[in-house]
Amino acid sequence: MPQTRPLFRRLLLVVAAVGALATSSAHAAKSTECTQLKLCYCVNDEFKPLIEAKVKFFRAVIAEQKLKGKAIGYISAPLSTLGGGYFDVNAEVSLTAKKRVEARFGESNAWMLDPGSKESELTLPSGARGSNDDYMLMWTQILEGPSGTGDDFDFVYFVGPSDFGAVFGLAGTGDMDKISAYFDDRLGKDAGLKREVDRGRVTRNTFRNYYALKASVTFSNGAHDEWNIFRQLNERRRVDPKYGVANQIPMLFDGKSVAPAAAEQSITPGVSAACKS
Repeated sequence: MPQTRPLFRRLLLVVAAVGALATSSAHAAKSTECTQLKLCYCVNDEFKPLIEAKVKFFRAVIAEQKLKGKAIGYISAPLSTLGGGYFDVNAEVSLTAKKRVEARFGESNAWMLDPGSKESELTLPSGARGSNDDYMLMWTQILEGPSGTGDDFDFVYFVGPSDFGAVFGLAGTGDMDKISAYFDDRLGKDAGLKREVDRGRVTRNTFRNYYALKASVTFSNGAHDEWNIFRQLNERRRVDPKYGVANQIPMLFDGKSVAPAAAEQSITPGVSAACKS
């Protein structure tokens, strides 16, 4: 993403300044932060300046792409190491999906914001890392946009089974065999995967079952919140004379447009919730 480098350097300076003020995050206070869509997250107070800086950064990146006349999309993908999935594999699939969608529509006409990118990380110089709530507060604010109607985005793409299948080379025959072989090969090369295996967070069987049977936004907490975000943005648009039904944000899942009834249906929240008293 060469065009974002000057902005990214400025963001790094902001992160350094935030880190200079940071105390140990292990005991940092948390508080409930709610967005324009009334979605609330229990966030680490220490990360609030960094989240604000990241939101400004991505809005500037989006503005650069819009100036080039591009349609702006968002990639919603499972990323966390949960349920047998592994973050690094999921981030690679998210990047591959970004490139495939951009190639499908034409790189001169479409640009996808990838939440699995390095620029998306919430990490202070002290080494403290953001939680799922911190990330989702950031992404919700980015997706809502300044007006709370998602004006920065022209469409959203929810990653599905075929997006994962393309990365693993699945063709409907011996798919679990291929995934198991992939795991064995990667385990010997990927220190991060080995750490997750040693911790008991991932096993050969859970990895196989996840990527053969579950790999999609359906099993992602963050993607559940992102689905509800876009559903609410479109709900706002449908009743706003400025937009109406014709100007809803298109939602795509696994390469195809989402049916109207499904697009208007809310789903179980992911991590959005107020802090527990």
